[in-house]
Amino acid sequence: MPSDATYNPKYKTSWGLVIGINDYQTASPLSYAREDAEAFAEVLRSAFGFAAEKITILLDANATRSNILSAFLNFTQASVETDDRIAVFFAGHGCTRTGKRGEVGFLVPVDGDPNDLSTLIRWDELTRNAELIQAKHVLFLMDACYGGLAISRNTPPGSARFLKDMLKRYSRQVLTAGKADETVADSGGPRPNHSIFTGHLLDALEEKAADSNGIISANAVMAYVYDHVANDPHSRQSPHFGFLDGDGDFIFSAPQLVELSQNEKEDSDILVQVPASAILSAELSDMQTLVNRVKEYISEPRYRIRLDDLVASEIRAASYEIREDEFPLQPAAVTSVDIADRLRKYQGALSRLTAVTILLGRWGSLEHQPLIERIVARLADGTEPRSGKTAWLGLRWYPIMLLLYSGGIAAVSSHNYRSLTTLLTTELRGSTTGKQAQPAVVSTIEEILELDRMHFFKTLSGYENYYTPRSEYLFKALQPQLEDLLFLGNGYEDHFDRFEILYALTYLDLQTRLSGYTWAPPGRFGWKELHGNSSYESVLKEAGSRGDSWGPVSAGLFGGSFERFNKLATAFREQVLDKLPWY
Repeated sequence: MPSDATYNPKYKTSWGLVIGINDYQTASPLSYAREDAEAFAEVLRSAFGFAAEKITILLDANATRSNILSAFLNFTQASVETDDRIAVFFAGHGCTRTGKRGEVGFLVPVDGDPNDLSTLIRWDELTRNAELIQAKHVLFLMDACYGGLAISRNTPPGSARFLKDMLKRYSRQVLTAGKADETVADSGGPRPNHSIFTGHLLDALEEKAADSNGIISANAVMAYVYDHVANDPHSRQSPHFGFLDGDGDFIFSAPQLVELSQNEKEDSDILVQVPASAILSAELSDMQTLVNRVKEYISEPRYRIRLDDLVASEIRAASYEIREDEFPLQPAAVTSVDIADRLRKYQGALSRLTAVTILLGRWGSLEHQPLIERIVARLADGTEPRSGKTAWLGLRWYPIMLLLYSGGIAAVSSHNYRSLTTLLTTELRGSTTGKQAQPAVVSTIEEILELDRMHFFKTLSGYENYYTPRSEYLFKALQPQLEDLLFLGNGYEDHFDRFEILYALTYLDLQTRLSGYTWAPPGRFGWKELHGNSSYESVLKEAGSRGDSWGPVSAGLFGGSFERFNKLATAFREQVLDKLPWY
């Protein structure tokens, strides 16, 4: 994935490479591949605003090996920019050979001979070269059967993703008509003179894959085509689909996007559902295996030692991934691109440990609290005094903040306030020589505040005008993994806001005891308070109805006293929220 790109929630230019071959020089002819390609190119133009001059169409005699590779590699030129999208469609023969490391898939150009591999196009030649393309989204739609697809992951069916956030994430996605041992049907689908695969693909693009908001995403198209091709009475093929790289989503159509982008002060967005009909591979990814194992170990006391060993192993791995060699403290500059790249790298390096923390936050019982303490405390070992750029020194606390937020939101979602208390109050040794150990919530806020004073998160593309850019960034950055693990849907926003309220008030409680000063960082709930959407008042009302039996209080936050919580919450509203200059 490119490390020097910052993406915006829009597309600048749309490109297409469309290939269809009926009349092969050596391979057997096909009946409707050319018609499939022509129809796909037309729907790109008529339905999705692809300019005709930006679509390269190679049909029959023009679809030579040289022309196909040349057209694809043209996308590596400077004319293709980071906020562009590219759709690549191929209708023709594919074939598979078995090597020492498994299956290898090939596309057969018009001058290709399936018996002479030197005349074919190896599939992973395209995917490797896709790394050289600056466009954030590339989607391969291949009406051919072959093996050797290195699918990294799928989005779990029924999951939700924020529309603008998907547009700001890199992705390489693929949908093929069938697997290595299957035969693609060149006709007999839902449309005359089209293959089964392309017939259902055209149906999907002509609004059958659209959600209730009219949004058509690659994930939705792939899910629709998979189900309808696999269940078509004339089909003997099962499409193969997923991510080759990244976790964004190619968006064909999003009618609401212009309206959502008009308000620069508030991050208006909508959740897009991944269709629940999508059937995932039976093979578990490494992350899924980890998640299943942690769940099993949490639920069975007899696996206590195994869980302890697993957590220790993940802490070691994460600590190694975020070592100073990977995140140097003295680069020449601190640009918005550098910042965005480092944030993404931290999130990627912490993804497995974050998953463990989320699961412990959600389901951890009393016996699991020492594991949560260890995760947070050991990760703070890397924040000892160093020389370097102030921004990068402060950002060393971002991984800990990621864990506090992710585990904390998970804990709030299941009312597991014991785990939330452990996350926020675990004692961390100071990053400055001679400084006393402090609760994690205090250390992270005070270290990250230096970045806020530098307007660090405001430098990120799309966050320049937000009132609480750090909070808004975390809101989007954390949602995909929490959604995949916990299936929070529209409830995610409420859980996020409730966590940030408790996060702020816990910091206020602990700091007031020392300084008497009433201040804590207002998150996105702060501006929502000013605009009549009061998560804050909802929390206060809930706490007032339960008193000392309220979950956070009974778990030990605020000294176990509702009276103290109420005093702090009232002071925070009067001295902080009511005085915010956000009008």
